[in-house]
Amino acid sequence: MVSRNEAESAVKTLLEYLEADADREGLGRTPERVINSFDEIFAGYNQDAAEVLNSTFNGEGYNGIVLLRDIEFHSTCEHHLQPFKGRAHVAYIPTDRIVGISKLARIVDLHARRLQNQERITKSVADDLENHLNPLGAAVIIEAAHGCMQCRGVMKQNSIMTTSAMRGVFFEKSEARTELMQLIRSSPLSN
Repeated sequence: MVSRNEAESAVKTLLEYLEADADREGLGRTPERVINSFDEIFAGYNQDAAEVLNSTFNGEGYNGIVLLRDIEFHSTCEHHLQPFKGRAHVAYIPTDRIVGISKLARIVDLHARRLQNQERITKSVADDLENHLNPLGAAVIIEAAHGCMQCRGVMKQNSIMTTSAMRGVFFEKSEARTELMQLIRSSPLSN
């Protein structure tokens, strides 16, 4: 494991690569600030899905779709260290246990707060739901805009990437997928 001082030194080296005067006033504390921000941005490395999803409740016979949609997230592309952000829709059909809805948002954040690609976040969230909740079905759909597409390379400002993982009845039964998609597309609550 690299020490905090080594990490700050690495940031200083990058600043010297980019800036002719890497010692100017505005950059003086930048290495420290960058490492502080990394501690927050990449906090997912210090979290475990089992701990997030360990607190369940009696489902009291509920066997319909549980959906938390429009979960906003920010992540960092592992290929270019560029940000990407979007929203996730996470659903499951419980067997006998349900989980608090905040846990669905937390499991998205757990995976998003690591160096990532969108496909891995999608698959990992679905895997966690399947492994820890044992639902009849689990579904994750993520829509995101990627900085590596917007500010470099092809420079496509309005492109959105969509990924999905369907497990159990969401994979096996088109009726379940159709109902899920209708719920995702339904109008949000009015204020």
